[in-house]
Amino acid sequence: MDRLKSQAAKNREAAKVLRRRGKDTAAKEMETRADELESGRVTDCTDAVSSLISWAFRP
Repeated sequence: MDRLKSQAAKNREAAKVLRRRGKDTAAKEMETRADELESGRVTDCTDAVSSLISWAFRP
């Protein structure tokens, strides 16, 4: 869950930069994604996928 919160924070920072550059639509998309990440509706499957890939490529 820490990865999701970290990514949400990065998305919010990116949205600020996009707004300063006049790209409001892209900024809104980044903020929406950050909201989704913080909501708990998104599942972090990074560890599961990583272990599957490691298992598939084992010697």
